[in-house]
Amino acid sequence: MRLILIKFLFICCLGLSLQGCETLKSLGSSESDTEDEYADWNAEKFRSQAKTALDSGNYEKAIKIYEALESRYPFGEESAQAQLDVAYAYYKNSDPEAAIAAADRFIKVNPRSSSVDYAYYLKGLVNYNRGIGFIDRFLPTDTSQRDPGTARDAYDNFSELLRRFPNSKYVADAQQRMIALKNNLAMYEVHVARFYMKRKAYVAAINRASTVVDKYQRTPAVPYALQIMQEAYNKLELPDLAKDTARVYELNYPNGPPVPEHKDSTFSHQVWDFIGLEK
Repeated sequence: MRLILIKFLFICCLGLSLQGCETLKSLGSSESDTEDEYADWNAEKFRSQAKTALDSGNYEKAIKIYEALESRYPFGEESAQAQLDVAYAYYKNSDPEAAIAAADRFIKVNPRSSSVDYAYYLKGLVNYNRGIGFIDRFLPTDTSQRDPGTARDAYDNFSELLRRFPNSKYVADAQQRMIALKNNLAMYEVHVARFYMKRKAYVAAINRASTVVDKYQRTPAVPYALQIMQEAYNKLELPDLAKDTARVYELNYPNGPPVPEHKDSTFSHQVWDFIGLEK
């Protein structure tokens, strides 16, 4: 009986050992197949195939090719360009963390590259679009009601681009995006101030509205912030401050806000109001 048990255990161990060998062989074969796929590729073919994948929207394939290119040519201009290209591919593949990490790596490894300004610009672009989800792409929404964290990051990224590379060809676009970001950040503060007003937290509302007046001058949000301040001062029975605020408003906006907050009530705003998310 004991001998039979020993034989049985031996056969089991042998079977597991063979199975392990097959698994290792399979893994080795998979890696070998991947290597063989690019065995006869030169740098030009890597670039052309990656671009074809990008142009067709197959971003995962483009990422795979760019990573293989960087692995094949770990030094020199080929590697540097691959780092930058894969950062863009990650961005298009909706992987912002990987895109920013790749851009940061390019900046660190290639600080004197003629393309380093694009890496800074790409970081801003990633954060600028980070908060845009599936619904936002198909329904008109108020971008000032999104989480402002990534908007602030984008603004800082573009600011750094302007500071480091004032003559970059990406500056003009970055400046336009910064204006939009600043307007949205200002209106976000207005939304928060209104939230406090509805909950009768008048001091908090004044503080948020004052931030708009002080920090975001010349944005379309300023007249709305002044209106909130005037109402809050009246609620707090501070008529002198309310009158001063009204005087500033009338002096600067005698015909009302120059930019309507919402030109038309969009479908998303109607849904927002219907379900009472701000009430």
